[in-house]
Amino acid sequence: MPNIRSAKKRVRSNARKRDINTLVNSSMRTAIKNCEKAVNAGNKEEASNKLNIALQRVDKACTSGLVHKNKAARLKSRLTKAVNAME
Repeated sequence: MPNIRSAKKRVRSNARKRDINTLVNSSMRTAIKNCEKAVNAGNKEEASNKLNIALQRVDKACTSGLVHKNKAARLKSRLTKAVNAME
């Protein structure tokens, strides 16, 4: 346990940031999985709705620095390509 006041504050702020990062990362991964499930089920309308949600979550993770911009672009591209390939 730290003794210096700024180090104690750093422990608290790191805990808050860790919780937020876990939430953002988890919601992003869940949205991606839901979109992929809708694509595999063959429901184009549901897949496009899930795609919009997934793209928002990926963008949020990218702007918060949780995901690199190239990885975000790759995820978005793959999901969009999968949805557009549906009949």
